[in-house]
Amino acid sequence: MAEVVKMPKMSDTMTEGVIAKWHKKVGDKVNSGDLVAEIETDKATMDFESYQEGTLLYIGPKEGEAVAIDAVIAVLGEEGEDYQALLAEGAGDSKADDQKSNDKKEEKDSKKKDSGNSSEEPAADASSSVTAEDLGVTVITMPLLSDTMTEGVIAQWNFKVGDAIKSDDAIADVETDKATMEVTAYAEGTLLYVGLEAGEAAKVNDIIAIVGPEGTDVTPLLNQKSAPAKPAEKAADNKEASSSSEAKQAPEAAAETSSSDDDSRVKASPLARKIAKDKGIKLSDVKGSADGGRIVKKDVESFVPSAKPVAQADASAPKTETKSISLPQYIGEEKYTEQKVSQMRKTIARRLGESLFTAPHFYLTISIDMDNAMAARAQINDVAPVKVSFNDIVIKACAIALKQHPAVNSSWQGDVIRFNEHTNIGVAIAVEDGLLVPVVRFADGKSLSHISAEVKDFAQKAKGKKLQPADWEGSTFTVSNLGMFGIDEFTSIINSPDGAILSVGAIQQVPVVKNGAVVPGNVMKLTLGCDHRVVDGATGAAFLQTLKGLLEAPIRLLA
Repeated sequence: MAEVVKMPKMSDTMTEGVIAKWHKKVGDKVNSGDLVAEIETDKATMDFESYQEGTLLYIGPKEGEAVAIDAVIAVLGEEGEDYQALLAEGAGDSKADDQKSNDKKEEKDSKKKDSGNSSEEPAADASSSVTAEDLGVTVITMPLLSDTMTEGVIAQWNFKVGDAIKSDDAIADVETDKATMEVTAYAEGTLLYVGLEAGEAAKVNDIIAIVGPEGTDVTPLLNQKSAPAKPAEKAADNKEASSSSEAKQAPEAAAETSSSDDDSRVKASPLARKIAKDKGIKLSDVKGSADGGRIVKKDVESFVPSAKPVAQADASAPKTETKSISLPQYIGEEKYTEQKVSQMRKTIARRLGESLFTAPHFYLTISIDMDNAMAARAQINDVAPVKVSFNDIVIKACAIALKQHPAVNSSWQGDVIRFNEHTNIGVAIAVEDGLLVPVVRFADGKSLSHISAEVKDFAQKAKGKKLQPADWEGSTFTVSNLGMFGIDEFTSIINSPDGAILSVGAIQQVPVVKNGAVVPGNVMKLTLGCDHRVVDGATGAAFLQTLKGLLEAPIRLLA
């Protein structure tokens, strides 16, 4: 008996999948466990194995097409078996929807014809009916390369229009909010169309390229995609034109009315008057180079003021009269540069804004005596295969303390609070474009040397933009350290969905009281930022007390 094969849900956030490649064709024998297709999800491209046996009777979506979860993608059964009844169940609803849309379209067309637009309708109808399948081409869209990605920037194109493309070719490098990653074509043919230039951004699922047989005209397909936006574009153009004309008139009127009585009699262009006003230059001091001595822009820009001689004192005035001080006129120029916001910076702004304005933050600060930790670190580095930093010791101590305080190792999930039984510590690493937070997984079970080596490897990958989504996902607690920059103490914004974040300051040499005497000491301040929805003040304070005990007696980290 024939059985349908449906689009599986391959990740917790997946809503649809794209058939990257079929490994079987209609008529092939399929056994349980055979690789049937490669499916591009919202996380990665994954192999899809068959759990059924039989002959492949039907393939629905073509390579490159997106399919919703649980939609039919293939049918398996006995060779020659009739499978149309299985497809008819899903086809009935789609036909009804198509009929409704056609009725609406016909009604809309008739209204347009009555209003006198009948001459333009045939072309619009023709273009709206064109699909990628009709032209035999494959549309390549901006893929979702990370769970937080909303758009990508084309870092560079590896092919140009007219080049031959293979299915495994990386046609472009795309800058996401986390790293620069390759986009695979998953189609063979000629590169017919490139939607945007290098350096430009496109939303996820927007068309970035089209691949198909050489010489195929893809203009009808592109017109179909852009047709609905034309009225809005025209309205926007009209609005911009009217606003720009008003904007041009406004500065001219303002320049004329704001001129002083002396300058109003001087012949000058409106732009020259505006520049002179901004720079504090009197037009009466400027010599015009245009017809009739009229002052233009270049005259004001090239004007160099000369120091005016001090007026001589009146001969009749007493010699004891003090002379006025004349300061030379200094003319500065206000200027600035603008830079496009990178994908990483956009994501930082969005995620931290959501965290700060969604999670009610509160902060607790504690001072740690680091004398014993400094001595222990020196002894550890004498025998450790890699150099252990104070930050590595803090990460290890946090992981152990979280095991004793599960409420701090929790996250707000809306209707429930998730108490994590594992300790995955996110480590904030500064890079050129912003901040990345790779995760040291199961840190409570790793040695200090292991943690140190892992953090160093993450730092190198982060600076080279080589981190993968698996490296930064799944943290339960975050450590941010600015002590190496000499910062005494600071507060951080929680890295959602974590319930807390620890801010680590510098070790300062300060006088401390020990056994009733003032002696030099080494003190480090830690500030715990808490999400008050899951962590209360007493809970956070208890966690810091445990952390303080571990750092002031680091031998306990080995227990």
